[in-house]
Amino acid sequence: MARLSGMQREVLKLYRGCIRIIRTKPIENQEHWRQFVREEFRKNQHISKKQFNVIEHLIRVGHKRFEQYSSPQIKDIH
Repeated sequence: MARLSGMQREVLKLYRGCIRIIRTKPIENQEHWRQFVREEFRKNQHISKKQFNVIEHLIRVGHKRFEQYSSPQIKDIH
């Protein structure tokens, strides 16, 4: 298995954190959240590993969204 770069590890860490936070949401809304997270990460799958600035920007945006969405007041996403 190939070794992952630091940014690849960071993206995986963010993805796993997003998937974990879904468990704190109401059961009836968890599938909406799961679909949303998958779509957001898949949207950016085409980005080359060499586009460091773009990836770093998306990681920062992802962390900000993670903090917002992890709030208990936010129950569902559409």
